[in-house]
Amino acid sequence: MALRAGWCGLWGGAAARFLPTTRFFSHGSNILSQSNNAPQASFFPPLQKMMLPPNAFQGKVAFVTGGGTGLGKGMTTALSSLGAECVISSRKIDVLKQTAEEISSKTGNKVHTIQCDVRDPASVKNAVAELIKVAGHPDVVINNAAGNFVSPTERLSANAWKTIVDIVLNGTAFVTLEIGKELIKVQKGAAFLAITTIYAESGSGFVSPSASAKAGVDAMCKSLAAEWGRYGMRFNVIQPGPIRTKGAFSRLDPTGTFEKEMIGRIPCGRLGTVEEIANLATYLCSEYASWVTGAVIRMDGGEYVSMAGEFNDLKKVTNEQWDIMEALIRKTKGS
Repeated sequence: MALRAGWCGLWGGAAARFLPTTRFFSHGSNILSQSNNAPQASFFPPLQKMMLPPNAFQGKVAFVTGGGTGLGKGMTTALSSLGAECVISSRKIDVLKQTAEEISSKTGNKVHTIQCDVRDPASVKNAVAELIKVAGHPDVVINNAAGNFVSPTERLSANAWKTIVDIVLNGTAFVTLEIGKELIKVQKGAAFLAITTIYAESGSGFVSPSASAKAGVDAMCKSLAAEWGRYGMRFNVIQPGPIRTKGAFSRLDPTGTFEKEMIGRIPCGRLGTVEEIANLATYLCSEYASWVTGAVIRMDGGEYVSMAGEFNDLKKVTNEQWDIMEALIRKTKGS
């Protein structure tokens, strides 16, 4: 069973450009049930429209790895509807072609497909050459390809560990280095974005290869933000929390029990949506964020800080129990 970042997915024409962009966000939470939401979720409704103005990416080329499904598909849809000429890649060319046709038919903009195995430097080199040939040097690069599986660490073989690190860390590095070198040759800048996970920061049991690799991606992006700014390149990271993508939780959690527990520890009281990630991604890759680089942005409805606080479980204490505790505290004398 493969996982996308966190729980993000278990397994991750001219006239059209002037149409309302809300129509392009039709694959997220409005399809997926939100029946398990906590009461406070009503204060934090997910918007189903884009925050950037039309044509924000007019004349721009965007390259998205893992662009055929899940978050990659959502971000590509957003970029395309904002005017970008998109190129999506993954190992599954049939899935890519179906996604490209679907997005292009909605936005009226070209969406190219390139088969690529990010684990293989030769495949990456060929893919980047094809990217430049069909669309030109990219203005936006989103490293979204990922893989994972849950397992007790003592059950992992060396090959299991290597497989995840090759996809997540090495794959991101191969794509970044290959495109970065080509951009330096032609003296062109670009905005790079990586999609990691909140447990890249904290670590997490049962996904230690992914946690280690994602932490490496975070470090690489911060390092290149410092080093390659002189070449006109920006590097940022989004760490998504739980994003309910179609088909993901139906395989992981068919009864909905785990989802209820997860939502219970999210202060905003609901799961995130693909559209919310896509909005943040397009902002970070746009000229509106030209002074944002080296940033690692956690977008998780507050899940990370909720789990991290030593006394956060005191929210379960009732007012009556607080009255008793306060009385006992007031009676305590000295230290």
